[in-house]
Amino acid sequence: MNNMKQEVLRLLENIITSKDNPVIKLYQKLSSSKKERIQYGLFVLEGLRITEDALRDGHVSELIFTENAYGKYSAQLFQADLKDTRTIVISNELGNRIASTSTTQGVFAICRIPVQKTPVFSENGKYIVLYGLQDCGNVGMIIRTADALGMNGIILSGSCDLYSPKVIRSTMGSVFRTNIFIENDTEKLFSMLESNKVTTSASVINGDESVTDCEFSGKQAVFVGNEGNGLPADVSERCDRRVTIPMNGSINSLNVAMASGILMWEMCR
Repeated sequence: MNNMKQEVLRLLENIITSKDNPVIKLYQKLSSSKKERIQYGLFVLEGLRITEDALRDGHVSELIFTENAYGKYSAQLFQADLKDTRTIVISNELGNRIASTSTTQGVFAICRIPVQKTPVFSENGKYIVLYGLQDCGNVGMIIRTADALGMNGIILSGSCDLYSPKVIRSTMGSVFRTNIFIENDTEKLFSMLESNKVTTSASVINGDESVTDCEFSGKQAVFVGNEGNGLPADVSERCDRRVTIPMNGSINSLNVAMASGILMWEMCR
């Protein structure tokens, strides 16, 4: 208990106020630049709930509170194992400066990017391939939906940066609970799926089969494509089949996050 009180006093006596502090400068670099995230192997978080998820999984290297947030949330977050995590307190003004939301909770983190594992395709595994998606909100929402439906994995190929703050925020913590793989080489991607005997489906507007009539037994992966252009024809043709979401009236396409939700629901039901 005495050690905890001493730590609290130390933090509150050394509140960081300068925008030139090395941790603050690093946070801002990581927040704005994919190149910096790759170089350092780090990414950033903002918000109480997602920081809790990251602490639970041991990803956090720097835990950052504003003065106000420290009084509100430190006891809650300190329940996690913080042996590999450094904690600092910054001024409320500095917190507003680095925040990416207009009403920040004042809880931030710098996290280690996990080392990518070799994908393991389970016997009846269900996977979604995000091919060429560029909208961070869509990618985050699909990851969140995949988590909710119990998908076995998500593969990003040629899509936006998984560790961009907008993607991470949109996942609402699901990024720490799902199996996510990145393979930007199309040849390697198909080779990996074929060698693991994964049946592949391309989501297209005018496919050969309605997704509601498809059999999704065994290992399955559905490809969804870019928000504006869909899947390239050569990628669609390489898949084992082309599937369509049947729609009523004159509408023939959906937002990719909405379409992905329907496809994943059909795969998992």
